[in-house]
Amino acid sequence: MFPFEVSFPTHIYFGMGELKRLGQEAKSLGHKALLVTGGRAAKRTGLLDRVQALLQEAQVEHILFDKIEPNPRTMTVDAGAALARDHHCDFILAVGGGSVMDASKAIAAAAKSGRPIYDYMRGNPSGSGQQLVPVHDALPLMTVPTVAATGSEANNISVLTHWDTHEKSSINGPALYPKIAILDPAITFTVPARVTAESCADIFSHLFESYLISADQTNVQDGIAETLIRLVVEHSLTAIEQPNNEEARSTLLWASTLGISPFVLAGRGAGMPLHGIEHPLSGIFDMAHGRGLAILSLPYFEQVILPDRPERLARMGHHCFDIIEEDTHKAALATITAVRHWYERMGITETLSDFGVTKDIMPQMAEEAVHIGGRGAGHLPSSRQLNAEDIIAIYEACL
Repeated sequence: MFPFEVSFPTHIYFGMGELKRLGQEAKSLGHKALLVTGGRAAKRTGLLDRVQALLQEAQVEHILFDKIEPNPRTMTVDAGAALARDHHCDFILAVGGGSVMDASKAIAAAAKSGRPIYDYMRGNPSGSGQQLVPVHDALPLMTVPTVAATGSEANNISVLTHWDTHEKSSINGPALYPKIAILDPAITFTVPARVTAESCADIFSHLFESYLISADQTNVQDGIAETLIRLVVEHSLTAIEQPNNEEARSTLLWASTLGISPFVLAGRGAGMPLHGIEHPLSGIFDMAHGRGLAILSLPYFEQVILPDRPERLARMGHHCFDIIEEDTHKAALATITAVRHWYERMGITETLSDFGVTKDIMPQMAEEAVHIGGRGAGHLPSSRQLNAEDIIAIYEACL
């Protein structure tokens, strides 16, 4: 296990009905909020009306910014930041899924600095991101996640897409940690089956990516990750079939938060290479991030993890998918099959061709994955150094 530091400063309120705290907790952050949401779901479910009523009851003013799209774009963030500055908002309230929370973090930074958010991103050819990230100054932020998926409600990472170039990358920093997060599982009852499946694939990827390529002797982290994977697999199908199941929705929401927390990731000396491979897909084709991860994961297992770390795949199978095969290679293969069957039961059966991906664009995507995800190293770090040819082979296996 590598040495590590842990900072987990977000104050979390978790439980059924905890949304009731929103007004008073918002009041502790400021007098006027920029209320950030997506365009449809919060309105359709009545959640937006409830949030606005709670703010009014607590005498907290707000300006609504309901323009956040999936795979949030830098131009949208800049518009939100300008609105926050123009109306003198002193904190940001994010009510939505991962895209809304990621965009809100970026809005909090850009509203404070007055700079375009692209200045912060690694893809910016000026290199300004090297001076601006990690972010140390931003407006305070409260998050209210409506989907169990990204864990963005309690981390300091924001993933954005610069639509002019289709570059998708992240920014981070201590100022981007939400001050307060309200995790009310009842809010997630209205999440459709398709989105629930994609979200569970995202949580799963957060858990398995560093787990499979981790340093040795990360016993505590491994045990937590294995428990969470097993719970996500078990409760995903219940949540899809019984969307109002309190136990399933609560389990997935807390697993989402913990899955990308330092309690699982710290000390491993490993990152999330599959996310780096997926980002060009959702950045260019605007596909759901979790679905892209699911499609890519099986060839990634077969081409990278199986030859490099079969013992880790086998261990995941034994602890998370009830694989009983003792031979390491056979157990690793059985694990891949078990994951495939789980995806199929959740309704994730597409290929990249179904989203319009063709071979001719794969070199561009692979180069971008190496450039952005590799942070200038010339490769994407995984169980071994993945070059563009390795990544193209994974893309091609998904057609």
